[in-house]
Amino acid sequence: MTKIAPRRPPGGSQLRADRTRDAVLDETVRCVVEEGFAAASAKHIAERAGVTWGVVQYHFGDRDGLLMAVVDRGFTELLELLRSSLPPRTGDQTRRTRVELVVHAAWEAFSSPTSRASLEILIGTRAMRDKRATRHLVELHRAITDLSADIAEGLDSPHAAAIGDLIWATMRGLVITQLVMAGPLRNSRELTALVDVICSYLDRHGQTQ
Repeated sequence: MTKIAPRRPPGGSQLRADRTRDAVLDETVRCVVEEGFAAASAKHIAERAGVTWGVVQYHFGDRDGLLMAVVDRGFTELLELLRSSLPPRTGDQTRRTRVELVVHAAWEAFSSPTSRASLEILIGTRAMRDKRATRHLVELHRAITDLSADIAEGLDSPHAAAIGDLIWATMRGLVITQLVMAGPLRNSRELTALVDVICSYLDRHGQTQ
């Protein structure tokens, strides 16, 4: 399928154009989160955003371009949150407290509306065929590995990587559960269980406080 390039020319009112583009992206995220990916048709997104489909084409080219722009934004925000949300380590923190901070920082990043919409779009479109999507996922896994290294000090590489893989798999599972279930979900039990498993794993493999 031939992709339609955005028709947005250089120049013009850049600030107004950027605001319109951001507003369309925001409404696309809300549409996917509130109604599901199946509802995110070109016509419906334009109606929700209060613009014509020509305006969407002007900024994104076509529906696929719009959806991938949401994915680009979602993964950028997710990576920024993963890399910046963890507070500095303090001398009076226990190991469990630190693990809790890492787990909850990861969940805060993954559970944002834009992150959730991005993951649902990837699932709904099989956008892994797009090299950008593959790159996003590789970068995301690397960021989670870096985050988990905060609590894996002293472990050899395979064991440290296992903690990152566990956090990665759990976050994806929780997001997918939220996507398929109606209404908000309370994930405190699952996050506590993840903290328990990580702490037990650290104990077993010899990390000292």
